[in-house]
Order: sequence, then C-alpha cells, then structure tokens
Amino acid sequence: MSAKRLGVGVLGAHAWAEKAHLPGYAAYDRARLVAICDVLPERAMALAEQFGVQRVYSDPAEFIADPEVELVDVCTPTDTHLPLSLAAIAAGKHVLSEKPLARDARDAFAAAAAASQAGVRTKLGFTFRYSPAVRQLKRWIDDGTLGEIFHVHGFEQNSQFLDPDFPIRQVEPGADWNSLMPSSIVGYGSHLLDLMRWCAGEFSSVAATMRNFIPERVVRGHEGRRRIGIEDGTVATVEFESGAHGVLQTSYIAVGNYPGVELRVYGSKGAAVARLISEFGVAETLHFATPDAVEFVKVDLPASSLPPGTTLGTPWPELYYRNLVRHFVDEILDGSPPECTFLDGARSQELVNAIVLASAERRWVDLPLYAAAE
Repeated sequence: MSAKRLGVGVLGAHAWAEKAHLPGYAAYDRARLVAICDVLPERAMALAEQFGVQRVYSDPAEFIADPEVELVDVCTPTDTHLPLSLAAIAAGKHVLSEKPLARDARDAFAAAAAASQAGVRTKLGFTFRYSPAVRQLKRWIDDGTLGEIFHVHGFEQNSQFLDPDFPIRQVEPGADWNSLMPSSIVGYGSHLLDLMRWCAGEFSSVAATMRNFIPERVVRGHEGRRRIGIEDGTVATVEFESGAHGVLQTSYIAVGNYPGVELRVYGSKGAAVARLISEFGVAETLHFATPDAVEFVKVDLPASSLPPGTTLGTPWPELYYRNLVRHFVDEILDGSPPECTFLDGARSQELVNAIVLASAERRWVDLPLYAAAE
C-alpha cells in the first residue's frame, strides 16, 4: 500500500455530509480532508471546524480548482450532482457523487464516458454495497456457496414519509405536481436496483406498478400541506439475463425503521437474508439457510469485516460510509479494480427509467433502453 494520503474536498455541508461523508474521511488515515464548499459559508465553516478541514469555499469553481483537492466528493442536492461532477472530471479530479448522478440515464452514461476519457476514478454513493452483511452475502454468491441464483428480492421498509407533515425534499424543478412523480423509486429504489444487479447480473426485462398513496403533503420550502403526486411506492417484477427472477418493492410509507433495506437471495445450495434495518441497538443482521437446514440461522460476522473502529452499534450512515470511503481511497491510491462507478450508477438509473416507463405504459420493458448501455 502506498504511504501517500489523498487530498479530499467535500462539496455540500448538509446533514448527510455531517453524518456520513465527513466522518468516513476523518476516520481513514489514507485520506486528508483539505477543503469544504457550500453556498452558505457559515454552514461550511461549522463543519470545517468540527472535522478539522483546512479551507472553506463558497464558490464550487474555486473549490474544484484547488490543487490539493484530488478527490471531489459531491454531497449536494440532486439536480446539482451532474454539473458539479462534470466540472470536477473536466478539472482532472476523481469524483464521488451522491445518487442519482442524473435523472436521465443517458446523461449518466455520458458522465461515465467523460470520466473514462479523462482517466479519473469515479464512485456512486450506493451506501448499502458497503454493508458488512451485504458484502458477505456477495462473497457467498461469488464463491458458489449459494449455488445457482434463482431469486433476488429487494425491499425498502422505511416509513420516514408516512406522516404527511414530514416534509418531502428535492422536488424536481418545473415538475407537474398533478402528475405521478417518481420519487421513492429514485431515492430508495436506485439502491435496491444496484444491489440486485450486483448479486444477479444485468436485468433483461421489468414490469412495474407505481402509486401515490398520500395525496397531500408538506413540501420543503412551501407552507402547509399541498396536493402533490409523489410516487410513494413501487413494486416491480424483474427478469435477469441469467434467467433468475427478482422482486422489488420500494416505499415511503411501509412501516419500518431507517434505512429499511432488506436483500434476499435464494440459490440452489442456500439462501441468505441481509436486513439493513436499525433495530434493537444494531445496524444490520445476516441470516443463512440451506436445503438440508431450512431454518434461517443468524450469522455473526467477525470484527475484521467491519471498518476499523466501528461495531454493529455504530450509526449506519457512518458504518457504511467508512467502508465506502476506505474502498474508494484505496482504489485511487493503489490502482485496484474499480467498483460501484458512474457506469454502475448509469445502469441503475437506466433501470429506474425502465420501471417508470413500464408502470406508465402498463407493459414489460426490455433492457437495455439506450445504446450507451451496450
């Protein structure tokens, strides 16, 4: 391993930066936090003081131009992810972006191509790939422990927005509030789609139904409840190129605790369930069964499977992001194989786009949707 430390700058000083991104870098000795940027300087200064960041910017262009910022972390509102990531790529910087990279997968594919041409590394903030339980489940798939994969199920059971007075965030500018607006499938579903694709390979076709269950809500930046056609829940049926089947349910209103992700994989030799739900003082659980012992048994992962300095009692944003940051910094410094790149983000967004189309037109939609995905 190289002794070099990677200079990191974080764009955005919001709550998610404070809970996940910044603690991840601060905890890893191969990363060096050198700058933070936010349109509100006082917000950036507060987090800079908290995490020992050297410089504060309010202008993203000046921030990206800082020669000590080698990795740009884009942790900003959704519609800024793409332009800020493209600016960083054009400046020759490695980029980590929160998801979605773009609302249209074609734009995300173009960003992935730009990064490849520029010779920079990218990573999407698919937090749950970096759960110790999920990574163990993936190892069981790769080493044949689960055998041939038959079914992959992804569920989101997080009732964060069940209360209509809990503000909905980041409504797309210019959106028609009277039409069904994809929301849970974007915010939560993109994670599940990435995990399902990681486990069973590329999708070949999807069918789906989307629905608004709570027609009036409080929307951040507006007073009182407003009628708005937010998509509160989606159910999709999936066919994989491998022949495996999948089921996805993403929901703003299914009762359950945050983050609410459950991944189930069923194969010819065994089955595993990774439940990423903060319950009873732990962030996640993992269960395993075989054809000869069909009762699911809890698997206790060794401490070595967790990021240094964490336990399953560590708040999940920090637990998973410490792992994500550690992997990305090592990929850059050591030249190790990339994982969870902008191309993965583009393919996940293509699946979101396909599910939205399948629901709107009440039909199966085949993949890939776009030539760029080939």
